[in-house]
Amino acid sequence: MASALTKSKLIARISKENQQLSPRDVELAVKTLIDYMADTLAEGGRIEIRGFGSFSLHFRAPRVGRNPKTGASVKLHGKYVPHFKSGKELRERVNDSMFDASSGTHGDDKRNADDAPGEAVNG
Repeated sequence: MASALTKSKLIARISKENQQLSPRDVELAVKTLIDYMADTLAEGGRIEIRGFGSFSLHFRAPRVGRNPKTGASVKLHGKYVPHFKSGKELRERVNDSMFDASSGTHGDDKRNADDAPGEAVNG
């Protein structure tokens, strides 16, 4: 499995592949993009990037939770959480690159390609 693509690695990769742009300009562009996306979500907006996916907010209703140390009930307030839904092109690209047709398995996944998601394989 590939390592995580951090913001600094992303900036370095874009800079390397686009030598006409200075690393400082690439860093500014990446940080500005992330700030705009965060601001849009903070204002209750939705972000749609065709072929990649969409970012929106989902509301988590208030509920009663448990303190893991004491087991006491704790009232949790409702809150909004960021949600990402991948686009069709991204899903297809990920599945095409992760699926090993010769073995019929997915990368590190222990399931057979014919198994339903979440089903364990004996053996």
